[in-house]
Amino acid sequence: MIDFKSTLKMATNSLKINKMRSALTSLGIIIGVSAVIIMLGIGNGASKKVQANMESMGSNILTIRSASAKSGGVRQGFGSKPTITLKDAEEIVKTAENIDSVAVASSESKQLMYGNQNWASTVYGISESYLYIKNYEIGDGRSFSPEDSRNYAKVAIIGSTVASELFGDLDPIGRVIRIGNIPFKIIGTLKAKGQSGPFDNDDVVFIPITTAQRKVFGTNFPGTVNMILVKGEDSESLSTLEQEITDILMARHHIGKNREKDFEIRNSAEFQEKMQSTVKVFSVLLASIASVSLLVGGIGIMNIMLVSVTERTKEIGIRMAIGANIYDIRLQFLLESFLLSMIGGLIGIVVGIIGAESIRFFSEEVSASITLSSILMSLLFSAIVGIGFGYYPAYKASLLNPIDALRYE
Repeated sequence: MIDFKSTLKMATNSLKINKMRSALTSLGIIIGVSAVIIMLGIGNGASKKVQANMESMGSNILTIRSASAKSGGVRQGFGSKPTITLKDAEEIVKTAENIDSVAVASSESKQLMYGNQNWASTVYGISESYLYIKNYEIGDGRSFSPEDSRNYAKVAIIGSTVASELFGDLDPIGRVIRIGNIPFKIIGTLKAKGQSGPFDNDDVVFIPITTAQRKVFGTNFPGTVNMILVKGEDSESLSTLEQEITDILMARHHIGKNREKDFEIRNSAEFQEKMQSTVKVFSVLLASIASVSLLVGGIGIMNIMLVSVTERTKEIGIRMAIGANIYDIRLQFLLESFLLSMIGGLIGIVVGIIGAESIRFFSEEVSASITLSSILMSLLFSAIVGIGFGYYPAYKASLLNPIDALRYE
């Protein structure tokens, strides 16, 4: 019968006797585990950042734009063939089900001026519900009212970047800026949202859609808008809602089943799923690359254990001579390998957490988020490496002939 307690004690004493060798042997595991922890942390951080960016842009949203116009067989891009109108938005509100909110918007790049300050920004003409759908919050002042749209009011809400560039430390509320050559009164400022990739969510100016169409943008196609935003009640019904809207617009635009649509719909839920899938693949790739270090560490453990078997041949012979069986010997060397790997794994986890926190502290662009599952996975991997790479040396030690082992010098 195997005496596990005494075998564990002997394995522990053996590692203590060769402290430096044990430390160097565990180094490969320490590096491997810390690399896995950091890489998984970066992957998780990237996933959370993508999720936050998606949520800041709004969730459960269908974006409807005019289709691409063609010139000489060349597609000119989204919205180059203006076909989406305010009437389309009204029909969607009346007919479609499972709708939370609907908004329309048009945008152009314009020069903004206040006193001797000027700044180029994107000006959006919007309906009142646009801010809600895109998760913008009013910081100071107020939002648009239905009267602003009905009266073509020259009022504006600005983002924090615009406020900083034009007004510095001044309070923008109530001040008048010029959009192009047209004066607009600032009635509100937005809470900062930050970046979404290369796009600055705070470098924006919002004005009523009616004011934009009549006094700022101008158009050869009255009543058209750049986009209609439809927020669904939940992500599960978004695909059904998309099909409903497609049917509504095809009927309104008198498009037959076999004809090309003059509009395009983008589903934010599908886009988010694709982004999350891409990030997961990225995380797995990083973790796989880092896992190579663990395998190298496992090979290092196996090499050292094989050397240890050779050095301790006489010790093995003595143990066998006084009654130890092959399973006692095999268990001792397996435990030594397992302990080396787990000690390295635990230290590697600490080093990995410190490394991930350092990345989060020193870098604004790259974030790392450590999860319990990544820690447990690293420990499990360490255990597998210790047992897997320690088995052959243990097996080899257990097969030694006691008489030959005692004669070994």
